[in-house]
Amino acid sequence: MSAPVATAGRRRRAAILTAALACSVLLTGPGPAAARAAAPSPPPPASGVPRLDWSPCKPGSPWDCATAKVPLDHAAPAGRSIDLAVVRHRATDPGRRIGTLFVNPGGPGGPGTVQVPQFYDGFPKEVRERFDIVSWDPRGIGNSTAVNCFATPEEAKAWAARPPAGFPVGAQERKASTDAYAALGRRCEKRDPDLLRHVSTADTARDLDLLRRAVGEPRLNYLGVSYGTVLGATYANLFPDKIRTMVLDSNIDPKAWTGTPGQDDPRTTTLLRMGSDRTAAATLDRFLTLCGSAPATRCAFSAGSPGATRQKFDRLMGQLREHPVGPWTYARPSPTR
Repeated sequence: MSAPVATAGRRRRAAILTAALACSVLLTGPGPAAARAAAPSPPPPASGVPRLDWSPCKPGSPWDCATAKVPLDHAAPAGRSIDLAVVRHRATDPGRRIGTLFVNPGGPGGPGTVQVPQFYDGFPKEVRERFDIVSWDPRGIGNSTAVNCFATPEEAKAWAARPPAGFPVGAQERKASTDAYAALGRRCEKRDPDLLRHVSTADTARDLDLLRRAVGEPRLNYLGVSYGTVLGATYANLFPDKIRTMVLDSNIDPKAWTGTPGQDDPRTTTLLRMGSDRTAAATLDRFLTLCGSAPATRCAFSAGSPGATRQKFDRLMGQLREHPVGPWTYARPSPTR
């Protein structure tokens, strides 16, 4: 859900982000003179706020790395602490710097310390000039304190060999997949049950507020993509008076995320609750209609009519189900390598 988007999508996202942040600058942000006056380092963090000791992630890198210690349980801040891996790219025009923009690239489970540096050049020039861009690996993943379900790499490889590749086809593959993931859940819970109880979106939103305070921002500037929209909405509900600017892109329906009691099977995924399967099927059906209505010179898959083109597609899927061709399978009709 956090994979790179097409060029047109990046342009749209850049335009939205620039417009939102530019409007907030006009309404609440300091002008150039005030920004220069506000440029000195923020005051030391208050008690209970993590201290970020920034240093280059590697020699010569424009990215700084730090580790933030936060409570495992925000309701018991004196108890066990966990680590959050954080990265920062400073504003490229420090004389006009406005503040810090926090970014969650999606997932859940997208490692911000990896993905945001990869996508950094996609941020509008104006944003890169005037904001420090900060991201982090949410609790439970990546270089933060992570859920580790295996004692050795060999155990991980043995488990990965159990479920079928792609999505399961047929009763036998469905059972193998269900059994494998049930075993994985039991294994994870056994190794660190306390951490698993505290990897919720609400916990991560409270982590984000501590990171906001750690960089000295009185209010949050935030960009959330896909799952990041759920995190942003959760933060907005927990800390409504701590938001300066928030951009939520590729939104997930919060009700679909949490499920509707009495209506949704708790085992159903968020994408199914959102109807992504139905909309994907409608998109495919529309493609086959348009392709079948065109000659093969305009659409190579056309069989001369919409009906014939659908039959051609069904035959192809049936063949792949019975006789996969290398990485081309019914469960994955496009190769991943």
